[in-house]
Amino acid sequence: MAKFAVILPAAGKSTRFRDKEKKPFAALDGRPVWLRTAELFVSRDDVCQCILVIDPSDEEMVRRKYGANMAFLNISLVHGGSERFESVANALKILKDEVDFVAIHDSVRPCVTTELIDKVFQQAVKSGAAILALGMTDSLKRGSSTEPVVIEQSLPRERLWLAQTPQVFSKEILVKAFKNVPKGATDDSQVVEAAGATVSIVVGSSSNIKITTRDDLFLADAILKSRPKPKANVSAHPFADDMFR
Repeated sequence: MAKFAVILPAAGKSTRFRDKEKKPFAALDGRPVWLRTAELFVSRDDVCQCILVIDPSDEEMVRRKYGANMAFLNISLVHGGSERFESVANALKILKDEVDFVAIHDSVRPCVTTELIDKVFQQAVKSGAAILALGMTDSLKRGSSTEPVVIEQSLPRERLWLAQTPQVFSKEILVKAFKNVPKGATDDSQVVEAAGATVSIVVGSSSNIKITTRDDLFLADAILKSRPKPKANVSAHPFADDMFR
């Protein structure tokens, strides 16, 4: 069985979130967003390592509030950089030798399902690199640089996809790609593409949202509450939700 490491970037500034806490540490039905996200991976038999990447200024708070959870779930902590790619690169430095594939998943996407994780993991094993993505359904317009903004061009949406996470790559492909990160890359798959690798697409879900604003947090809460409660898992953390309130 292929072994996976999971990297959860959580070092962003959360400037659009407008809350006293950054997005990964905001409460989602009693537990921080990042922990709900991590729990989707740490109990999997094929995941042998989970790495949370944080801003250095958050380390004292993270260790104080979540140190017990991290120890129980065997989650490693790494400092992030000023850019996402620096954060991922720092996490790559501590990968275990036994890791075959690396999944990079936004720490603020707690609504991805086990079924989608299974599918993108399986496709990565087959092809070496795979991401979740959604086909475009809305009309696309290119706007002007003037005020007021006017439409300059209507763009065809066929064959256009909205990238999601997890984005999963063989360790060999990913480590090689991160030795030369292209300027202006917007996600990890673009780094891998620039290195010459082919990345497969697995159809994602509109419910696999990335929490960016407070409204997104409320939507994520509604999505999770609409789903059947998972069966008790012996690997789940032993700490009550109330300790995070």
